[in-house]
Amino acid sequence: MQKVVTFGEIMLRLATPGYKRFIQSDNLTATFGGGEANVAVSLANYGIPVDFVTRLPQNEIAEWCLSEIRKHNVGTSQILRGGERLGIYFLETGAVTRPSKVVYDRIHSSIAEVKKGMFNWKEILQNTTWFHWTGITPALSEGAAEVCLEAIKTANELGITVSCDLNFRKNLWKYGKIASEIMPELVEGCDIILGNEEDAEKVFGITPEGFQVEHTGGNVNAVEFESVCKQLKQKFPKAKKVIITLRGSINANHNTWSGCLYSDRLYQSKKYDITHIVDRVGGGDSFMGGLIYGLLTYKDDDQKALDFAVAASCLKHTVYGDFNLVTVSEVETLMKGDGSGRVIR
Repeated sequence: MQKVVTFGEIMLRLATPGYKRFIQSDNLTATFGGGEANVAVSLANYGIPVDFVTRLPQNEIAEWCLSEIRKHNVGTSQILRGGERLGIYFLETGAVTRPSKVVYDRIHSSIAEVKKGMFNWKEILQNTTWFHWTGITPALSEGAAEVCLEAIKTANELGITVSCDLNFRKNLWKYGKIASEIMPELVEGCDIILGNEEDAEKVFGITPEGFQVEHTGGNVNAVEFESVCKQLKQKFPKAKKVIITLRGSINANHNTWSGCLYSDRLYQSKKYDITHIVDRVGGGDSFMGGLIYGLLTYKDDDQKALDFAVAASCLKHTVYGDFNLVTVSEVETLMKGDGSGRVIR
């Protein structure tokens, strides 16, 4: 049986209702979310056995969080308890020309204060096929970066596939190190690398060759990013596949969405026109969850794996909250071209 382990932080998400601004709101909607937890929920929805590994405090909010994770059939037996608090993020959803805003309150969270040796990775990764992490985790603290490296090295020793989502967040790197100092050693141990043009440029100084990329409009061309994929593969020779997500932002409610995958050659997905976004937070995580499922399920068919990932993350934009609560059959229906949204009776 294929089993996946993900490692990172989960937070309490407090969002303004509808499209209200923070200053307008007298109540907030509470859910939970975080990159690696979001991936875990996607995989569990697709029937893949998955454990989420993190550190949570011993209090009622953490118990609520655990209940939510377990509700989605994600394994929690390897979660470490300790520390003082669960991280929080506040979300104000944008509309049309006004972008969404995120405010973090996660300093001194339980996971940020982990240290080397706290997790028994050989035990955690026993009978595991795949290990996934994101660039958010090593941005939290030096200890979190060191623990992440421990996990990657153990996975390499055990012959486990390792994937990462580069997920550069400039506002998180606050402990005296920058991403370009920490990330290379971590990414060296990865078989699958996911990112976008900003991740590659800000973390590794890699930009598309021969193209001036337009970051605003909806016309994002996958061919422009083939050189980014090749450069990442050259820099990290262990990587078998490099994947780039391509978001064209027409406005806060209207995006185009596609992706490309480079292994033996460049594979391109179809482009989806998402005209009425319900919630784009977790979109990249839903892509990663779909990609892992696709690569595990559609063996040796990189095109189908990419198409599943893009369709899954397209559907995520219609689901409120961080988690992508869709099924394999719903994703495969969209892959076949049925995006009508007709009532199913």
